[in-house]
Amino acid sequence: MTTTEGALRGDIVEVGRRMYARGYTASNDGNISARLGVERLLMTPKGVCKGFLTPDMMCVTDLEGRKLQGEREPSSEMLMHLEVYRQRPDVHAVVHAHPPVATGFAVAGIPLTRAVLAEVLTTLGSIPIAE
Repeated sequence: MTTTEGALRGDIVEVGRRMYARGYTASNDGNISARLGVERLLMTPKGVCKGFLTPDMMCVTDLEGRKLQGEREPSSEMLMHLEVYRQRPDVHAVVHAHPPVATGFAVAGIPLTRAVLAEVLTTLGSIPIAE
């Protein structure tokens, strides 16, 4: 394992802890991945609470989703991550959470298109709902 890979594993663990501490994920939902060069990804495993990750739990996959390393299976939402990396070579990490308030709006069919906070408008823009 390279120093970069070790640092990324630690970073993913820390992001997972922060997501869990802020209530952005519950149970085992959400997932995190990061590029390990051009053809490989470091990814959280499925079935693990993001607040209790350890660096050794991560999986290494290729851009086709084949597991190259790791004892656990990669995130069950890996295909979404893979598509982001294929479509956007400039993206180096993906963080996917399930914030309860945003999830509630989505379930109710209410898009977050109103500019309520300037920070959201300038960083994300409007947040539509997928069909």
